Amino acid sequence: MTGPLRRRGLVAGSLAVTAALALSACGSSDTDKPSSSTEKRTHTVKTAMGDVQVPDSPKRVVVLDTAELDSAITLGVKPVGATHTTAEPGFLSYLPEDKVAGIKDVGEMMTPNLEAVAALEPDLILTSKVRHGALYDELKALAPTVMTENTGYPWKENFQVHADALGKKAEAKQVVADYTAHAAKVTEAVGGKDKAAKTNVNVVRFIEGADIRIYGKQNYIATVLADVGLGRPAITDKAKDGFSYDVSPEKINLAGEDADVVFHSTYGDPKKAKQTQALNSGLWKNMPAAKAGRVFGVEDELWIQGIGYTAADKILDEMQGHLTK
Repeated sequence: MTGPLRRRGLVAGSLAVTAALALSACGSSDTDKPSSSTEKRTHTVKTAMGDVQVPDSPKRVVVLDTAELDSAITLGVKPVGATHTTAEPGFLSYLPEDKVAGIKDVGEMMTPNLEAVAALEPDLILTSKVRHGALYDELKALAPTVMTENTGYPWKENFQVHADALGKKAEAKQVVADYTAHAAKVTEAVGGKDKAAKTNVNVVRFIEGADIRIYGKQNYIATVLADVGLGRPAITDKAKDGFSYDVSPEKINLAGEDADVVFHSTYGDPKKAKQTQALNSGLWKNMPAAKAGRVFGVEDELWIQGIGYTAADKILDEMQGHLTK
């Protein structure tokens, strides 16, 4: 092609490209960005390590402790990865099997396998400073990491942090409302507020490799007892930092002083945890609660390790069953 015809062809081609670019520009306004960009939107969560930007709707969540696992499941989020406790492998037995099926085990709770965590390509990690504060720099290099200061006693406040991080604040309000109503029903079932307050309850935990714990008033299970309005024996006021008053098998009778009801659980091997020795002793068998048939063995994974609303609801059901016998 030469002369005028070639020039006309070049002009026509130029006009076509210009038109295409103009149409492209019209279609690429800020309000018409690809939908994938919405997935990158973030919000700020206040954590024990400062403000952290997290995805609005995280899809690949890894949890490194039992409280965080309970929170995620309670809020309808199945993590892609979670740790297990030191007692035995596997996740908390009270959680529905279908809710934990497919979750990758990323190691023991205090020593998570960071390579396994990284392989899951998480977009959010949930844990606490007391557990994994020393690993914070390594964890935040893998994904935005939300840490609460502690675990156990402040579990309700921690749940709100977890809900914020997971983008489930509205769902969290309903969870709290349902739990509050459930606790009130248990109070009525045991005879009302006055009777509940006059029923002194102790919780004893036998632990492999440690002294026996008589739980005080500043721990997870104590808050559940308080929500029902149950009384606590005087021994609980001696608990160190409000957490627990630790005793040997030779002083196990202290768990029964002024206690109308005693719940007990075991972490680890019963013999190594001194449970077998204590429960077979005259000191234990002669406790008023034992003589009255008001001593109940409960699952440690649920009553002590769960630390969340799903666990708390199940505890309330069991507690009502035992206290109304």
